[in-house]
Amino acid sequence: MPVYNTAVDPEADKLILAIDIGGTKMAVGLVDGDGNTSHIDRTPSPANQRGDAMWDALNRLLDKVLEDAGNPPITGVGVGCAGPMIWPEGVVSPTNIVGWREFPLRRKLKERFVGIPVRLHNDAICMAIAENWKGAAAGHQNALGMVVSTGVGGGLIVGGHLVDGGFGNAGHIGHIVIDPSGPACRCGGRGCLEAIARGPATVAWAVEQGWTPRTTGAPLDAKTLSEDGHAGDEIAIEAYRRAGNAVGVGLASCAALLDLDIAVIGGGLVQSGDLLMVPIKQAFEEHAGMTFVKRLKIVPAELDQEAGVVGAAALFADGDRYWSPGDYRNYSPEEG
Repeated sequence: MPVYNTAVDPEADKLILAIDIGGTKMAVGLVDGDGNTSHIDRTPSPANQRGDAMWDALNRLLDKVLEDAGNPPITGVGVGCAGPMIWPEGVVSPTNIVGWREFPLRRKLKERFVGIPVRLHNDAICMAIAENWKGAAAGHQNALGMVVSTGVGGGLIVGGHLVDGGFGNAGHIGHIVIDPSGPACRCGGRGCLEAIARGPATVAWAVEQGWTPRTTGAPLDAKTLSEDGHAGDEIAIEAYRRAGNAVGVGLASCAALLDLDIAVIGGGLVQSGDLLMVPIKQAFEEHAGMTFVKRLKIVPAELDQEAGVVGAAALFADGDRYWSPGDYRNYSPEEG
């Protein structure tokens, strides 16, 4: 495996090597200072394999993208990775990547890209800053970006800057409590938004109510459930209504706490369209009482499959608008 020591011309245009790491797939691409992407490539994640399989697969993808692009000089390496993680140190333990437990991802990348700054954050946060930089929330100073997929996560922009919190977890809307007597959550709590609205939970609830796919042999997943909902299946419609109601209630609470302008919602479940978005907005309108809360605009994400890559690059955008090096925790800003 080659080690890249890429000399950077301070006058050259910014070019970020952007990495998006999830339990299903990894994506790598190049993003310029205006948010334009190029040479994006993807590979399945060997997330269920132990040892070095995941790191080796990432390095092969990095090699391919850089070689295909002609090994251009890069000014930074941005990474969005599933959590949990120790931030800003970049030690990751994604729940859906069994081979990475306290894996020093940021350090490993800094060793490979010697002298190049490496910035890493939670993948849901990267989605949020991508939408604020170049997507549906562009131009808004106070925004929530959230993902409703196999999990529910998010990120917060307040006063035009990313809010990190003490350990980089601010905006984790998936674990606000919607129903104190609701279902147990993977986090150890009960009644969390994620426990109700994430894709697998929505499908499981539908199955418990007696749902079976209309198409024989179709998988029991959110996509099939959505297709059946659009075909008029009452249980499928109610399953998405239940998930949307939970999201809408959560957004009303967040808007009251933070006085937000806009909430951008992405992730697999949003692909269902009005099946999810309509009940989200209905529940929000029912629970938003104060005028400043009601002004929240709720929209679907715009960047789709490129959001993770663009968000990873956005960690370097507009100075430090989307990056705090964590120096308040005795972390050296020079590590940026």
